[in-house]
Amino acid sequence: MTEAIDRERIDEPLVRELLATQFPQWRELPVRLVRDGGNDHRTFRLGDHLSVRLPAAPGYVPQVRKEQTWLPRLAPELPLPIPPVEGVGEPSALFPAPWSVYGWIPGEPASVAAVSDPQRFAADLAAFLVRLRAVDATDAPGPGLHSAYRGGPLEHWDEEMGDLLSRVDGRERDLAAGIWRDALAASFTDAPVWFHGDVALANLLVHDGALSAVIDFGCSGAGDPACDTVFRWTSYDAAARAQFRRDYAVGDATWARGRAWALWKGLIMITNKPPGQAEFARHVLDQLFADA
Repeated sequence: MTEAIDRERIDEPLVRELLATQFPQWRELPVRLVRDGGNDHRTFRLGDHLSVRLPAAPGYVPQVRKEQTWLPRLAPELPLPIPPVEGVGEPSALFPAPWSVYGWIPGEPASVAAVSDPQRFAADLAAFLVRLRAVDATDAPGPGLHSAYRGGPLEHWDEEMGDLLSRVDGRERDLAAGIWRDALAASFTDAPVWFHGDVALANLLVHDGALSAVIDFGCSGAGDPACDTVFRWTSYDAAARAQFRRDYAVGDATWARGRAWALWKGLIMITNKPPGQAEFARHVLDQLFADA
């Protein structure tokens, strides 16, 4: 049934129809698409205080119920706001998958917002992630399709990485291959802990120059937290990267696996057509190779 999801048909009229049938109390509120609201889901602003989020392809449907179940349980344990679930949308003839209404959290993504104190930002992010991985992970979802296999063994991506290495040449290819080999040798052997799974700058909200919220838990779960280390290489501020490195407080093996996660994503993005993505990927790879 969810195979009928068509990203291009997830638009404002559809959201209005869904609200009219399932949440009539919000049917009169204005609906507008959130530009750059993510790839996995389509997000719409609903009035001033709510948002609507729908999976954009069948592979992202498992993330919906997970967020609806776990975000309310995680929120009281964390030092920063995360999306509050205000409505649980059900599959219907209008849209064949579950969907959600969230409370709107003010702020701009760190990918575009000005941060007044990058080191403080890095420290606050590290504190959030340290607290997240300390939350009781009993019955939490393990790595799988819902998390894009983040939190699981890097071996899942080994064949793809063999192809991705062709996107760099010479010494950089040798360095990249070495980063991947080191990560595979640094296996995760600890008990599973909560991870966010997509600590991208676009998922970190800034308000009044400071980190104010963390959003998009679609790739979250319980497993290896190495995928949450990527800020060490994605930040443009050297002092912030060093601050995060100190405060995130994991061992060398976790950093080695985290370096591989950042490498995997950077190599995927390096040949993307949008210039901003390619430039950002180049920045990430430069940081990775400098550390290698």
